Amino acid sequence: MLTKKNPTMAGLVLAGAATLVLAGCSMGGSTETADESMAPSMAPSTAPSSEAMEGDDAEAMDPAYANLVGAACAMYDEEVPDGAGSIVGMSQDPVAVAASNNPMLTQLVAAVSGELNPEVNLVDTLNGDEFTVFAPVDEAFAALPAETVEMLQSPEDADALTSVLTYHVVPGQIAPDMIAGTHTTVQGEDIMVEGEGDDLMVGGASVLCGGVQTANATVYLVDAVLMPPSMG
Repeated sequence: MLTKKNPTMAGLVLAGAATLVLAGCSMGGSTETADESMAPSMAPSTAPSSEAMEGDDAEAMDPAYANLVGAACAMYDEEVPDGAGSIVGMSQDPVAVAASNNPMLTQLVAAVSGELNPEVNLVDTLNGDEFTVFAPVDEAFAALPAETVEMLQSPEDADALTSVLTYHVVPGQIAPDMIAGTHTTVQGEDIMVEGEGDDLMVGGASVLCGGVQTANATVYLVDAVLMPPSMG
């Protein structure tokens, strides 16, 4: 089981029908172990991303900031400026550990660590190689229909959750300036990334903050859970 080390604010809210309890984490209308009022919203911010920073400020910046894109990056950096969940802190841990320290990824962490479905635990896999990860924020999981959540948490249908999660992962680390195009996911089907800079789209989802480094992965926080075409 993955152990979360939340930063100073507590944070991978199901709209509508049912409350889903995940070993102390809720994917329903509330989250029992996370104070969502304390977690930073990933709504676009008018603050500049690191891409807009020039001169001495950019040169003095930690390498973890070098490739950030997305309107929400500056806001997140302001809300979580230090600690294990900060941009610099995440760069020092393998991706599953880094995600567990990010207050916006509590539901994704539950999904990959066996809390959502006891038959699915991808922590060792994600920490064991280099990947590009499209990471849905908590609000993305909140938008899933109740019947979809019920399917993904069913031990009898563990392959469905595994398929969805691995569809968010591409082998190798891909920087924002190379991410546009078609990529074959770990799940086996292709995913399309369009746009550039702060305006990237992944399979119809918007990149809120991308180019986030971990010790073994490049992460793009997205605003929707992506479904493989074969499950459409």
